[in-house]
Amino acid sequence: MDPVHTTLGALVAGLVTSVHCVGMCGPIACGLAAMPSSETERLAAMSAYHGARLTSYAAIGAVCGTVGAQPLQWFFHSPAALLPWVLVIVFLVFGFGLEKKLPRPPALLKWTAKMRFRLGRMSPLRGGLALGFLTPLLPCGPLYLLFGASLLSGSALRGAEFALAFGLGTVPLLWLAQQQLKHLQKRIKPATLVRVQRSLAIAAALVMAFRLWGTVPAGMAEEKPKELPSCCH
Repeated sequence: MDPVHTTLGALVAGLVTSVHCVGMCGPIACGLAAMPSSETERLAAMSAYHGARLTSYAAIGAVCGTVGAQPLQWFFHSPAALLPWVLVIVFLVFGFGLEKKLPRPPALLKWTAKMRFRLGRMSPLRGGLALGFLTPLLPCGPLYLLFGASLLSGSALRGAEFALAFGLGTVPLLWLAQQQLKHLQKRIKPATLVRVQRSLAIAAALVMAFRLWGTVPAGMAEEKPKELPSCCH
């Protein structure tokens, strides 16, 4: 699968994950949107939050891509050979509801509670920027799973692109939740959102697996004959 399809897969993963995000991170993000007294301030705070969050995702994705590139070169011609298959696994995790079993460090849970208190004392714009940049530190197993997948991207640029695409996929539903949370809670039951998320995740996994069938062996590096040591040089 070419890089364009891998990026598209990350975008779809973000869209699927955003259902989980609304339930876990949504209350903090929606609380931020409720702070400003005017519509202009609220839009500015929300834009600052998403802009800072995407910047933070891309930066961490770049670091992960850099860290994971060299070790994978020992086994694959392209370090990104397994990345699409990792996305299939990610979709299956969401499809079967296994993301709820991913670990959430207690220390981060306590830190999140303190952060929500401090954000309430900031101006809306500063609060949005701070929350956006600190979002990767929230106790979110699915987010860590995607950052782990960025290790297989093959380079800093591809890692940043992969993480950014995932982040962009989470924006529409989070933005809608920030704007219309009360209306969504009245019209759409949480169980319905969960069913939609799992259905989309399983469908995406099946489509990607079908497209990728037989591609893993092509990514394997051919064994090169080892040169015998010489005493002449």
